[in-house]
Amino acid sequence: MANLRNWAASLLAKAGVIIDGKNSWDIKVHNKKLWERVATEGTLGFGEAYMDGWWDCDSLDQFFDRVLRADLAKEIRLRDLPLFDLVKAKILNPQTKTKSIDVAEIHYNLGNDFYEAMLDKNMQYTCAYYGNGAKNLTEAQEAKLHLVCKKLQLKPGEKVLELGCGWGGFARFAAKNYGVSIEAYNISTEQIAYCKEKSKGLPIIFHLKDYREAAGEFDKVVSIGMCEHVGPKNYRTLFELAHKCLKRHGIFLLHSIGNSKSAHSNDRWLAKYIFPGSVLPSPEQLGSAMNGLFVLEDWHNFGADYDKTLMAWQENFRASWPNFKEKYGERFYRMWEYYLMCCAGIFRSRYCQLYQVVMSKNGVLSGWESVR
Repeated sequence: MANLRNWAASLLAKAGVIIDGKNSWDIKVHNKKLWERVATEGTLGFGEAYMDGWWDCDSLDQFFDRVLRADLAKEIRLRDLPLFDLVKAKILNPQTKTKSIDVAEIHYNLGNDFYEAMLDKNMQYTCAYYGNGAKNLTEAQEAKLHLVCKKLQLKPGEKVLELGCGWGGFARFAAKNYGVSIEAYNISTEQIAYCKEKSKGLPIIFHLKDYREAAGEFDKVVSIGMCEHVGPKNYRTLFELAHKCLKRHGIFLLHSIGNSKSAHSNDRWLAKYIFPGSVLPSPEQLGSAMNGLFVLEDWHNFGADYDKTLMAWQENFRASWPNFKEKYGERFYRMWEYYLMCCAGIFRSRYCQLYQVVMSKNGVLSGWESVR
């Protein structure tokens, strides 16, 4: 046990983290079996140990930022993903229509009131855009929506296909502010119910269906925060679908969290408790998926803004927690805090990115620099 603690202390020292230290990013250990759990179960065991109250940290976001900048993840990578799981992820398709429903049931169907308390008025559960001087979450999310609409070059009367629509925020925003009609696809029953209730009277059709069932002809196609759930086996299918549904001079915008290098699976803790079946696409994988289908018009990375977005969500979550404490319980609180602050550290360290990729079916005039 002592040897494992020494191993952990030596490892964390590379990131400037001290076990039971006084800095806000240092960790306080309450159960001496923590390091045995980490040594055998990797990041899954580390996250579950936090949920179980085995350790604490005053600033989880700073802790993860330091650990990721020091690239400590590679030190426990072999423990983090069993070989069988790695091979299975490469050979099988974990994101089939049936399996994709898991993330909706576990994460997106938690409760619309819960997400209303955490998110902005437009119910945006993707990275906000602070690059235009936005001062708060509401302004930054509205700026993101305008950015997407302008990149799509939306014009009144156009038809837009949205693949994965969340709570319908983009659809309502685009319909109200840019005069377009929209068809949107989503597999979350809770989200679709919310979409239909909040979008009455607007030219929007919501389908409780998998994105792969989308059909029709559209001027523009957009996908905001869904590609993370598509999976490497299905990237080409997604791009071929967008291509098929676009008119001759149509535009496709993809907004997705991304990895700097290709992977076939996600962190085990995030995959188990937050986003089952999720995989973050790399530029190489997205480039291969669009190969021969689209003209690449613009590739915009504003991943650093996700740090600010997540910190704003965490502030809202903490403020509203008294209203949800009895329903969800303390272990859920620790799980959600770990999730939000872990992700804030991920983006602050630039370990992960946020890509907005604009593609056209047959080429359009550029001028994207004026859009940003």
